[in-house]
Amino acid sequence: MLSVLCILVSAVRPSTFWSPLSHLHISREEEPLGVPAGIGFTGNGRTTDVMWDKYSLIIKGQRVFIHSGEFHTFRLPVPGLWLDILQKVKAAGFNAISVYTHMALINPSPGVIDFNGYRALEPLYEAAKQTGVWIVLRPGPYINAETTAGGIAHWITSQVAGELRTNARDWQAAWQDYVKSVITETAPYQISEGGPSVNNEYSQVPATHAEYFAQLKAVYFNSSIVVPLTANDPEGDRDWINGTGAVNLDGTDSYPQGFDCSNPDVWQPVVTNYHSFHESVNPNQPWYFPEFQGGSFDAWGPTAPGYDQCRVLTGANFENVFNLNLWASNAKLINYYMLYGGTSWGALPFPGVYTSYDYGSAIAENRELSVKYPELKRQGLFLRSSPDFYKTDWIGSSTGGVVTVSNPAAFVTLLRNPDTLTSFYIARQEHSTSTDTTIFKLNVATSAGKFQVPRLASGITLAGRQSKIIVADYSFGSSKVLYSTAQILYAGKIGGRDVLFLYGDSTSESEAAITFRGTPRIQGAGVSTTSANGITTVNFLPGIQGLVTVWDSSEQLVLYSDTDTAGTFWSPEIPAGSSVEFANYWQFGTNASILVGGPYLVRNATIKGSTLALRGDLNEGVRLTVIAPDDVKTVTWNGIPISADVAASSNLTAQGGFSAQLQPSATAFAPPALTNWRYADSLPEIQSRFSDAGWTLADHTATNIPFKPYYGDGRVLYGCDYEYCENIVLWRGHFNATESTKSVNLCINGGEAFAATIWVNDVFLNTSYGNSTNNRNILEETDDKFYFPPGSLLYGKDNVITILQDNMGLNESGAVIDEEKSPRGVRGFMLNTGDFGEWRVQGKVGGYTNYLDKVRGVLNEGGLYGERMGWHLPGFDTSSWVRRDISEGLPNATAGIGFFVTTIDLSVSEGLDVPMSFTFDNTSQPYRAQLYVNGWMMGKRVSNLGPQYRFPVHQGILDYNGINTVAVALWAMEPVAITPTLRLTVDGVYEGGVGSIETNNPPWSSKGR
Repeated sequence: MLSVLCILVSAVRPSTFWSPLSHLHISREEEPLGVPAGIGFTGNGRTTDVMWDKYSLIIKGQRVFIHSGEFHTFRLPVPGLWLDILQKVKAAGFNAISVYTHMALINPSPGVIDFNGYRALEPLYEAAKQTGVWIVLRPGPYINAETTAGGIAHWITSQVAGELRTNARDWQAAWQDYVKSVITETAPYQISEGGPSVNNEYSQVPATHAEYFAQLKAVYFNSSIVVPLTANDPEGDRDWINGTGAVNLDGTDSYPQGFDCSNPDVWQPVVTNYHSFHESVNPNQPWYFPEFQGGSFDAWGPTAPGYDQCRVLTGANFENVFNLNLWASNAKLINYYMLYGGTSWGALPFPGVYTSYDYGSAIAENRELSVKYPELKRQGLFLRSSPDFYKTDWIGSSTGGVVTVSNPAAFVTLLRNPDTLTSFYIARQEHSTSTDTTIFKLNVATSAGKFQVPRLASGITLAGRQSKIIVADYSFGSSKVLYSTAQILYAGKIGGRDVLFLYGDSTSESEAAITFRGTPRIQGAGVSTTSANGITTVNFLPGIQGLVTVWDSSEQLVLYSDTDTAGTFWSPEIPAGSSVEFANYWQFGTNASILVGGPYLVRNATIKGSTLALRGDLNEGVRLTVIAPDDVKTVTWNGIPISADVAASSNLTAQGGFSAQLQPSATAFAPPALTNWRYADSLPEIQSRFSDAGWTLADHTATNIPFKPYYGDGRVLYGCDYEYCENIVLWRGHFNATESTKSVNLCINGGEAFAATIWVNDVFLNTSYGNSTNNRNILEETDDKFYFPPGSLLYGKDNVITILQDNMGLNESGAVIDEEKSPRGVRGFMLNTGDFGEWRVQGKVGGYTNYLDKVRGVLNEGGLYGERMGWHLPGFDTSSWVRRDISEGLPNATAGIGFFVTTIDLSVSEGLDVPMSFTFDNTSQPYRAQLYVNGWMMGKRVSNLGPQYRFPVHQGILDYNGINTVAVALWAMEPVAITPTLRLTVDGVYEGGVGSIETNNPPWSSKGR
């Protein structure tokens, strides 16, 4: 919950800085928007680079609106692709990202700190600096995030006796190395030595919690981290403002739509007391939301709808209404969770979610831009264009009589800048869930007097579930908008002209009153005007589609389009020269930008001499539209000069406009078929000749896990106590049978949606499911009696119960104390007569202390025989294995585990980004499957439960130009024929991307296997 404002910038590494931000940009005029230093500002006393007042943060003397999205780099374990996400974040107008780090990955064993590969922070910081975004770092140790144990290292959950996240001495000792290592990695990149978030979603009560936070704060304060500490409070009680453990800046989390993606059209009302709550508890600090709903997680189960439905629940209309409602509360530091979700590969997820962490985000798991992205971009570019919005007083609303509307079905809140008197009227339906169309007029106060607007149009139209911002006395460059009911995409200066880009729905009217200068050259179709007292009122009639030029002179350019067309435009910033500090950061190193319409993505733009160089992605032919400074004579796209269409250019605007056709050279790629599978049995443990003498003896009689065994003989059979916390674990219990031995009772805990299959000797008994027979009741543990079939026991001899158990991750903290210390394993074991002898256990080779795969890390593998032998790794020789297609399932319709391995040769042309997915059959069958691609466990398919059957795998895991190993561990949970299918599918083909991506997929080695 504790976090540190960690602002990352600077062309030289030692002078970078930290804060809960990422690069800012303000598209106002050429000069930065400065704030008089030291006037009524508050700081933490450790740096003046990050300060604040009741309105917003002040960064290096400039007022900023922190507009951030959540991105967890560990869920995209290819560092070369982090730049892709950051460029897509920046292109949507965001100036910051919020980033969790994962203790379990970085600190996998006591005394071991690993910042190699995808665990590294330096590549992220460098990519952020290159892109021009600030970073809010949140290192926990506890992060929640729907990840196993909430991010706390698994070894801690069994080795620490004290209550986690308190002032317990052994817990304090356990997190020291991790927190100090994050500080060491981060300090060179802070603005003035900054900080990360040190915890998440927690309460100060009882006092042991607050004292824990005081301990964390002390570590930061005694380090080179000097930027302010912040906290995110999920309960909204603002505990962290005063008292022990209090932070510099407190924030509130809010997920107002909830998480029921099964009913995506059912809305919750907007929260109406954000502003009053903030004013009642913390009015002297800026209103901060470290997490505001940007999507939704999805849970296991056949009724789970999948993330496409979550993208509907929190879609563009949700973003429009709920985000603007948040703005209307006067919040000035906002982070949307998630902006890019990614993949909970390996053992990353906690039991409540499956492999995909797409989250219904604006940037999908496979890195494609979703249908939610254009609305966020429209909002982001408006914020970047509107520095007067960064300092506003909350004046009142239409229900309080401060704002007058003609129709009570409309609800309007007024924010006003006290210095410039620019007004922002944020309108929504009075009943925010309404799907009705509401038309109203609004009384606005302007520098030219008070008006009821619109004056020419019939009214302001709110479609169902829609919000709008009506501005008054709004600046673009050195020009003024008296008022506008049209929405603003862009306002600023391009070259020598003040440029304003307005938009509105094609089915309704909009209106703007503007002071025009110069002689107009163009007025688009569907636009009418009337002028009086030097002000021109422009009425945009219904039916406008595409871009029209309203006014074009040597001094001003005013554009208008329908809403969808506005969503196809980009406004890349033009960075300053490399000698300028913060050269890529809007508002600090540059305030120059352009407008580009048409491409799927515009990543960045530079101007050298008279040449404008654009870089971006195409997935189809488009009409390129460019508004750039007048001295630009040549435009290139990804290094290739573009021929201007003079006729189209002149139709757009007489000065500074450019139009041409862009056509990708290739938009098709045919993936290879997954054939030539080789097969081997991966469960020799149930064969009579198998010896488990080399396995770990499970003989503990005490545990630090507070959830004790239910029954047995006192032995503790919890995997984490033996260093086997992750993925599949096998247990073998020996006993001497007599003719009276008839059954065994087993209570098994694997977390929600788990499964465990049980054999006696080599005879299948049954499978315990972490879901009931109707597949609806998701369970964390089962307690079943298994009867021994006739002939299955060896009387007077050693018999073995074998349990194949899937661990679905450790719980996050909830209402139960120390819930991260989940009891994964056997919580009860009892024969109907007689006692068990030895119990032995096996998980991944080496446990969490001596695990073999240091590149993929501690969470990648489990205890399957095939994993222990390295069958999933590239280069393992399967030539002696039998040929068997995966669709044939296991031989003889047996219950068990089989490994299927094949290779595919990819050849993707340079310059193409081709998101691909491995797609199983979308059927309900009694099987589980673990998917490995080049050794990385990239998916867990649970066919009988669902919902996930498609697993995106990125370049970098996939070798785009080479041989790739694909392995599937197929677990047949019943002795019936199963017929799984698997194919490689292409999600899209994009010409562009971020360039060459390195792979890091270590091959098989006999060492330790």
